[in-house]
Amino acid sequence: MEFSHISVLLNETIDALRINPSGIYLDGTAGGGGHSYEIAKRLTEGGRLICLDQDEEAVEAASKRLEAFRDRVVIIRENFVNFRRVLNDLEIDRADGILLDLGVSSHQFDDPSRGFSYREDAPLDMRMDRRSTKTARDIVNEYSESELYRMIRDLGEDPFAKNIAKHICLHRDREPVETTFQLVSIIKEAIPARIREKGGHPAKRTFQAIRIEVNHELEVLKDSLNEMVDALTDNGRIAVITFHSLEDRIVKTAFRNAENPCTCPPDFPVCVCGKKPKGRVITRKPITASKEELEQNPRSRSAKLRVFERSREG
Repeated sequence: MEFSHISVLLNETIDALRINPSGIYLDGTAGGGGHSYEIAKRLTEGGRLICLDQDEEAVEAASKRLEAFRDRVVIIRENFVNFRRVLNDLEIDRADGILLDLGVSSHQFDDPSRGFSYREDAPLDMRMDRRSTKTARDIVNEYSESELYRMIRDLGEDPFAKNIAKHICLHRDREPVETTFQLVSIIKEAIPARIREKGGHPAKRTFQAIRIEVNHELEVLKDSLNEMVDALTDNGRIAVITFHSLEDRIVKTAFRNAENPCTCPPDFPVCVCGKKPKGRVITRKPITASKEELEQNPRSRSAKLRVFERSREG
């Protein structure tokens, strides 16, 4: 299946990064290379772009897409949580801009064999990096009922998490849960019919929770943002596109804390903790898709772009 992915908030993201033609940029989630292409074509021979992605198919697709810029682009199969090691290996200390486009790519979601979609029947997988050993099947069949409940409640924010976990365990007592449609059927049984008839697909939240758990998405994001801010040059920017409230909350909090890291009690007359601001939040409110983009790509509806700029004093 050919790798295809529509880059969301493309113009807004590129504008926010304020590309310096001779600068150094890091795309931590290259995907099919859509954002990377727009960055690379704005660079001169003195500029560099480092593209990371943990998905082998994405790396192959980005390599083809960016072939014309091979003199200024490096593409590496790696999770962005390890970006500092990659930069060190390339003898790069700081970057002028960093981009993260989080979540599942259109290709990953639309390829039935990957097991991300609740609309296609496939083996339960959901690994973004197929070198990983733990799959969605392992989680569904091996987690305890209480672990499943907490995962679906916290990562899927599903009000029926307890009943869904119970039904999964009752089903797997009879036979293992092997496929996406098996899991969808179990989830539907756990949710009242009157609720299923309203809103979106009943399995959406549970599938989101399992995918996040399989790929450690929130931990990776939390572990990376502060270090990425520190890796920016003076006036360098980091732009992050999120697709659900859990991601957006992490980014919003990290940027806010970088702008105002002081931990002194509010009633202290002066700061004594010694923590200095690292820069400023550019987006007080997240940037969202325009009406035109929503018409062309409905999946952009949940996308939010937040931007932080490193200061000279930070």
